[in-house]
Amino acid sequence: MKDRLVYMDNAATSWPKPEAVEEAMIRAMREAGGNPGRSGHRLSAAAARVVFDAREAVARLISAPDSRQVVFTVNATTALNLAIAGVLEPGAHAVTTSMEHNSVARPLRYLESQGVGLTVVETGPDGRVDAGAVARAIRPETRLVAMTHASNVIGTVQPVEEVARLCRQRGVLLLVDAAQTAGCYPIDVGAWGVDLLAFTGHKSLLGPSGTGGLYVREGVAIRPLARGGTGSRSELDVQPDFLPDQLESGTPNVVGLAGLAAGVGVVLEEGVEAIRRREDELAGRLREGLRAIPGVAVYGPPEGVEAVGVVSFNLEGVEPSDLGYILDVEYGILCRVGLDCAPWAHRTIGTYPRGTVRLSLGFNNTAADVDHVLGAVTEMAAEARREGKP
Repeated sequence: MKDRLVYMDNAATSWPKPEAVEEAMIRAMREAGGNPGRSGHRLSAAAARVVFDAREAVARLISAPDSRQVVFTVNATTALNLAIAGVLEPGAHAVTTSMEHNSVARPLRYLESQGVGLTVVETGPDGRVDAGAVARAIRPETRLVAMTHASNVIGTVQPVEEVARLCRQRGVLLLVDAAQTAGCYPIDVGAWGVDLLAFTGHKSLLGPSGTGGLYVREGVAIRPLARGGTGSRSELDVQPDFLPDQLESGTPNVVGLAGLAAGVGVVLEEGVEAIRRREDELAGRLREGLRAIPGVAVYGPPEGVEAVGVVSFNLEGVEPSDLGYILDVEYGILCRVGLDCAPWAHRTIGTYPRGTVRLSLGFNNTAADVDHVLGAVTEMAAEARREGKP
């Protein structure tokens, strides 16, 4: 039992990556070593093709009507900052939820200090926001609603489609943080009416770190975070006014985008719906098994409330950091402990400042992995009882 290695930190980054990702990145270094759009020679053209293929793959995954609406960044955090800072200015107002990651909370708090109004809509302990409460928080000066698609702490999926409809009715932009859903949950930005959607490449898209981006609906105006060389309209000393160039300055991560395209290709071949069903089944097995262990508290949505494969728990009388250490050293189970860069969410579910042990399932996990975790936690709970911990 203790000789197994079970990786359950996929909400932080997925591992292991598919072989196709590694192969695509090596091939890009060997065969597409030019600077895309900056030269006319064959290696530059090959690099441009890599970037184009990655853009097309992501657009297909999220059902974007035009791949030019997919803007690449280095991660979801940068994409969220691009959207938030590019839309809001002093005097405007934003609405968000109490389940947000710091990648949403911190830029909003900063802009609040600069004169942007902010309303944080509280959720219950299940983490699901009421769409009507979001609508009631909208004011005449509200410019943006920013919300996570699924919690990185307890996995709760938010009613994005309903919120999007209400935002459209009120002429307010909706920004969705899809860091925990892109690749493991079906996304259709066109059908949903989402204005902006941030994604990262290194989680359920199975790509490398240093990749991510922002979907921008046609007609949505965003101020660039950076301005500079784009490989287009080089005769101008002002930023181009068309996507994606307007929001992409500097040489892109060609090798990383080659890996991202390959990762998305694996996801598309497997089928997002199939990935979703498998992870949902495993997460249900994990939650049910943990709840049956004496002394274990499992946080998050009850049965019937939609969630992704992120499960947080605590063992009575044992600190999360100690649990995580023992799981790693004694059982070969790799997970995350603490506050998950989401203090708002932990306050909402009542685990601040202690945090939790977070187990996050991914593309490579199996039922045997779940059973190994349940066996380990069962043993640890029994040991805690023998030692007289409450």
